[in-house]
Amino acid sequence: MNEKKPSFMLVDGMALLFRAYFATAVTGQFMINSKGIPTNGVYGFVKHFLTAVSTFNPSHVAVCWDMGSKTFRTDMYDGYKANRPDAPVELIPQFDLVKEMVEAFDVPNIGLAGYEADDCIGTIAKGVGGDASVRIITGDQDILQLIDEHITVALLQKGYGNYLVHTKDTFFEAKGILPKQMIDLKAFMGDSSDNYPGVKGIGEKTALKLLQQYEHIEGVLANLELLTKGQRQKIEQDLEMLHLSRQLAEIKCDVPIQYDINKTIFQFNRDKVMGKFEEIEFRGLHRFLDIKEYA
Repeated sequence: MNEKKPSFMLVDGMALLFRAYFATAVTGQFMINSKGIPTNGVYGFVKHFLTAVSTFNPSHVAVCWDMGSKTFRTDMYDGYKANRPDAPVELIPQFDLVKEMVEAFDVPNIGLAGYEADDCIGTIAKGVGGDASVRIITGDQDILQLIDEHITVALLQKGYGNYLVHTKDTFFEAKGILPKQMIDLKAFMGDSSDNYPGVKGIGEKTALKLLQQYEHIEGVLANLELLTKGQRQKIEQDLEMLHLSRQLAEIKCDVPIQYDINKTIFQFNRDKVMGKFEEIEFRGLHRFLDIKEYA
């Protein structure tokens, strides 16, 4: 390893795949190849992936995946993500195909049944510690809780190559709290997309104010008598859900996954990737490959 600290890009695979799929599915552009397989999500994923590589120039890359809808969070709360519809039929065959595409770049696919991609990302990002600067590519704001001195998050914005990059400082400027306080923020306000309620009647504005004043849930509970009567009643009525919501909101950073940082060095074989493009019948993606040295 050279003197320069490795730059490790961790990709939330599902975030890129779903974003790419829905961007074209709305107009019915499923890009069905001669084998009858829709490829629009995988095509867009590759564009997002290579654009991020070109933008951030990482030395190491890994892609993390959800491994099914049943996780330790659904065991804790059966309503967790229960509001989400089944994956569209045109997307289902693309789940395996996108992982094959990632393998063609000699990039590891990482995931573990019972956990979400976020948990794998958190485990790797925190496990690397200060040995590498970590950049997480995602569309999911939940991941902002992982930000620290060594971890930054690039949130995908509309189109390709547009990111809202958050460091510890920019996060504090935007929210007025520390990244780790995001967990308690979500515990209070809930998360409609993950389908848990938090404390009914407490929204982001009130939750932020409480955390800025009392730091964390324990601090708020220790000072209940100082809150307004309405705030106190709402918290007391939903105390059990407040604690459960915090457990659901917190990304697990001790998932028992196997990974080797030496196997995440980003160096692909152009011919191997082009062969996969040909097999899937992708056109026009070769121009995104001119980004760095190849194996």
